[in-house]
Amino acid sequence: MLIERLGEKCGIFGVYSPGYEAARLTHSGIFTLQHRGQESAGIVTSDESRLYLHKGMGLVTHVFDENTITTLLGFTGIGHTRYSTSKGSNLKHAQPVMREDGILALAHNGNLPSTIVLETYLRENGLQLNFSNDSEMMADVLGYFLRKGASLEEAIKEAYPLFTGAFCLAILTHDKLAVVRDEKGIRPLSYGKLNGGYVFASETCALDVVQAEYIGDVKPGEMIVVDEYGIHNYQLKSGEQKLDIFEFVYFARPDSMLLGKSVYVVRYNFGQQIAKESPVDADVVIPVPDSAIPAANGYSQISGIPCHPALTKNRYIHRTFIEPVQQLREQSVRMKLNPIPELIRGKRVIIIDDSIVRLTTMGPIVNLLRNAGAKEVHVRISSPPVRYPDYYGIDTHNQNELAAAKFTVPEICERIKADSLAYLSYKGMIEATGLPEDVFNTSCFTGIYPIDIRERAGEIVHFPTYE
Repeated sequence: MLIERLGEKCGIFGVYSPGYEAARLTHSGIFTLQHRGQESAGIVTSDESRLYLHKGMGLVTHVFDENTITTLLGFTGIGHTRYSTSKGSNLKHAQPVMREDGILALAHNGNLPSTIVLETYLRENGLQLNFSNDSEMMADVLGYFLRKGASLEEAIKEAYPLFTGAFCLAILTHDKLAVVRDEKGIRPLSYGKLNGGYVFASETCALDVVQAEYIGDVKPGEMIVVDEYGIHNYQLKSGEQKLDIFEFVYFARPDSMLLGKSVYVVRYNFGQQIAKESPVDADVVIPVPDSAIPAANGYSQISGIPCHPALTKNRYIHRTFIEPVQQLREQSVRMKLNPIPELIRGKRVIIIDDSIVRLTTMGPIVNLLRNAGAKEVHVRISSPPVRYPDYYGIDTHNQNELAAAKFTVPEICERIKADSLAYLSYKGMIEATGLPEDVFNTSCFTGIYPIDIRERAGEIVHFPTYE
């Protein structure tokens, strides 16, 4: 999916590695995680006496240069790339969050669908409530415990029950780095060893780039703290793995590993599976770049139909801050995708994409292919219909905006003016991962939320379950 991009889950990175410049390692880490958030970027480091912060709007390469990197001192640091999951887009939402007194900094990947418990605690203890987002509230309650004399470990243990939602956190003080994961492990978080130090990242591809030796994943409900005495693991709450399956569908980089599985291979399997479930006579398979490329290759392998990259992506366009009016939407698509007519003209085309969410993009893409001379256009989606909102970190909070919650598959097919449309079955998606269903959060497909969404449950209309 390219134009109607889901608001991506953020990327976090942390390093504790004496002998290295944390800022440079962290810069490499969040640059590698750029795909998880292109709105803002930030780094906080510590030289054991104070914290140093720099953050800004835009891509990592826009926010940081050699001068800013040299001002971030120390061998411990955390970094963040953000795509807004709530409350809007501006610098005050950029992370890491650092308290005014410099007592700690926090980077958060995820979202708390309800902050009532946290707000109540803050109010009852006389703390301000003029926060920009849930991440600031989390940082403030941790700072409250630290100021009362608690250690970082004690502060996190006290605050953990107040965090009612999905989160991976990287927390930095003057002398310690801590990471913590929600009890269902909805967000990915891995860690590795680097010459006596440790590195933490939302995806394993960031560990690879800094040449850290992979150790494993932070467990659901686990806290890990690194300080001068080494690494310390604490199980704060009995955990149950429920990784968001959309990491495999769309979010993660194809060179990352999740739950021991290659993201590329799983997406390739998705494509193979939908080719078996929904075959169609055609001349060429075309992926919507970039996340649908593995699935298109898998579809091609099973069907025997050649796969060609007949849509060229403008790789210098990331987020579009100027939203086109409806009549210019086709032009917006063409700014990001340009067809190669020689691969399309007179052909029966199968276009592969990873998902259809709000129905704002696939129609223009189908039209683009027809204008390039396609004889037929068949759409195949390598995931099931998205029928439920996400409250754990994707910007699909309104079920009324989801195409599959409003229209049937034939109606969607008619609206995008395709010759046919088919989605990967729910059962086929699970089987293609090679993992059991119960290790996943599949709420956007099933409406079953493994972490209580509390008052938000009343917003949802439920459909018959997938078989």
